[in-house]
Amino acid sequence: MSIETITQKIQQKMSMAAGLSAKARFDFGDEGCIFVDTTASPAVINNDADAEADVTLSCKIETFEGILNGTQDPNIAFMMGKLKVKGNMGLAMKLNAALED
Repeated sequence: MSIETITQKIQQKMSMAAGLSAKARFDFGDEGCIFVDTTASPAVINNDADAEADVTLSCKIETFEGILNGTQDPNIAFMMGKLKVKGNMGLAMKLNAALED
């Protein structure tokens, strides 16, 4: 799955995540990065790697693809070290819920 496809899927998921007011970055290393700002209306979603975020989730793009399609539990990925969280852990849990729906 390409970074563009994942960006589109995140856009769809975030449009249904009412009440989430935060800035998050999904870092896929050399594959790219996705920045989400739900404090703005409408939400800003782009590939800005330098934007300041409340939480940064780092993993391989394959791991994130599994989280989006439901084949990878984000909690298990975190415990196995496949998913790293830097910043607000509570916000990471809210993102988890929004991405799984």
